[in-house]
Amino acid sequence: LSICGKLCYAIGGAPNQVAGSAAAFFLQIYLLDIAHITPFHASLVLFIGKASGAVTDPVAGFFISKSRWTKIGRLMPWMLACTPFTVVSYFFMWYLPPFVSGRVAWYLTFYCLFQALTTLFQVPYSALTMFLSTDQKDRDSATAYRMTMEVLGTLIGAALQGQIVASAHVSHHCTVNTPTNTTDSWHDVPSFPDPSDPLSHQVIYMIAAGVIGGVYLLGIVILFLGVKEKDDPYALNSDRAIPFCKGLGLTMKHGPYVKLTASFLLISTAVQLEQSNFVLFCTHAAGLRNHFQYLVVTILVSAAVSIPFWQKFLQRFGKKCAACGISWMIPFAVMLVTIPNLILAYFVAFVSGLSIAASLLLPWSMLPDVVDNFRLQNPHGKGHETIFYSSYVFFTKMSAGIGLGISAAGLEFTGYKPGICKQSSDVILTLKILIGAVPAVLILIGLFILLFYPITEESRKETKLALEELR
Repeated sequence: LSICGKLCYAIGGAPNQVAGSAAAFFLQIYLLDIAHITPFHASLVLFIGKASGAVTDPVAGFFISKSRWTKIGRLMPWMLACTPFTVVSYFFMWYLPPFVSGRVAWYLTFYCLFQALTTLFQVPYSALTMFLSTDQKDRDSATAYRMTMEVLGTLIGAALQGQIVASAHVSHHCTVNTPTNTTDSWHDVPSFPDPSDPLSHQVIYMIAAGVIGGVYLLGIVILFLGVKEKDDPYALNSDRAIPFCKGLGLTMKHGPYVKLTASFLLISTAVQLEQSNFVLFCTHAAGLRNHFQYLVVTILVSAAVSIPFWQKFLQRFGKKCAACGISWMIPFAVMLVTIPNLILAYFVAFVSGLSIAASLLLPWSMLPDVVDNFRLQNPHGKGHETIFYSSYVFFTKMSAGIGLGISAAGLEFTGYKPGICKQSSDVILTLKILIGAVPAVLILIGLFILLFYPITEESRKETKLALEELR
């Protein structure tokens, strides 16, 4: 693979991360403080939206696996077709409708549409890794390029959204050093700006959505012009595609896949909880209301810069060994929860970025090895790649949706009130648990499961030689 081809492939996936990052960091606080819907309804929107995206994964895998080869490939037409609709649904997801009673239905509809459409892009895009090259090093390198650009996309999304909408969450009525443990906070002046302000919250969020929509269109053009999809190099003309349901059953019985998926669905849920609650934590529990956008940027810059380091690390020491880096964020997140300090917050943000980079790179680098291992055990079937990728994304999305729904419901239960400067002590305690304790437990359990992952560097080399002989 040429460097240009790897870059075009990597850039193609970045817009999904730009939009996903903006939603992960800011959608929850937008729904609570701008749209003025209750935490319970926000939890419904987040959970059902994630669930709709998760349900779309196996459906997308089913139809894509039955797609015929075209002049531009089997996967590329799906990505081209869904992008314009994704842009429209994303834009309306941040629009503040003039009516109040139906806002929950509005945001639920467009968030579900956005999640479903991004799935129709993500499944063929991630499976495309298997059709770029037959060489494991090439695929690992392409995955590293992709993860670097996706983390940069996450950075761009959070930075763009954070800088554009920061004024919507900073109030002159709220001071940085306001005590957060008072119980009379319900009588504070709400932190919403004057609705007559020409740059109202609605306009600010729509500007951000329009900019990110433009990034989507640019990314798909670069992907289409710069990447050539190759047909299955291992399949014989006589080989038939594995039926989707049969293939799904085979993947669920494949030991390496089950262990990898179980491990990283817990780890990805922990990262999602950190992302969705970090801005709320900085705003209401740590007294860092005016610094949250810079802390988010610090996390993502650290993650983007460290992707090449992790790629070299896993090449030298192995992929399972590199997973230890995911646990680095645990002690520092606990420190931030117990000692909310500005300097410590930036240090925690930097270390968290290193861990997030490892958690993003490793599953997508290990999944092609699992697919190769499956191919070796089932040499006369084809079309299983989209089944692996769609079912993996399904499980990680479903677990993340459950985690986000539970976290938002926890805020509702403890009495979160939108728009005030100081929350109750129960809400602050809940945010600390969601940032510190829950992700730590999920990451530790996920890493424990990964200890039983059977594919080693030695077995990877044996699989590569066997597949070369098969080809």
